[in-house]
Amino acid sequence: MQIQFYKYEGTGNDFVMIDNRQQVFPKNDTTVIERICDRRLGIGADGLILLENDTVTDFRMVYYNSDGNESSMCGNGGRCLTAFAKKLGIISNETTFIATDGVHHASILDNGNVSLQMKDVTHVQIENDYVFLNTGSPHHVTLVDDLANYNVKNNGAKIRYSELYGAEGSNVNFVKPLSENHFALRTYERGVEDETLSCGTGATATAIAMHAIGKTTANEMYLDVQGGKLKVFFEKQNDAYTNVFLEGPATFVFVGEIKL
Repeated sequence: MQIQFYKYEGTGNDFVMIDNRQQVFPKNDTTVIERICDRRLGIGADGLILLENDTVTDFRMVYYNSDGNESSMCGNGGRCLTAFAKKLGIISNETTFIATDGVHHASILDNGNVSLQMKDVTHVQIENDYVFLNTGSPHHVTLVDDLANYNVKNNGAKIRYSELYGAEGSNVNFVKPLSENHFALRTYERGVEDETLSCGTGATATAIAMHAIGKTTANEMYLDVQGGKLKVFFEKQNDAYTNVFLEGPATFVFVGEIKL
């Protein structure tokens, strides 16, 4: 079977997008998904995203990590899927869609960037040397001094597979403050099992974590990731972070066909 795919990237976080409104993709075949995402034997991507019909919202997002397994929410993936939905003519510049963590609102801005509303965060776990929170996906956030030379893959894997998080694991973010509302971060992603050039839920988690531990009082933050720049803004209401938005580029790369 030949199937059409589209390649998108958001600050270097890249995805294979497939229009699966006709339910033709073998979504339960993890081997096929893993092969598509393989950078040597397939198209190559951090993940695969299916756009499917939904009875309430504009569309449904189904996200798979590059290991072939369906995963939790992906912020950059949601922004890229919004751009993909516009390319397909499903939406104009505003949309509401459903993902594994609930309903999301998104807007395509005049400069082409996509702003995506993330889930509210009602609990932030603050420990001596790290912060843990869930922004649609679980994230461990820790500060490091020499971020440029830090071994993200090795140290990220140690934390991801540690007894802290058990079999499910966690994504791991290493952060360096640059100014009051400007941070640099590098992320190890579970499911990819390596550093990625960007992680949207990780950038969101980092912004909230830095606010929660008093590294900033700003509610609008800029995050430098390996693949570019992201913006996160939110409101703080009592102990909850609400109206959380992730903003950045979502770029079409190419379209093609692959034989499954």
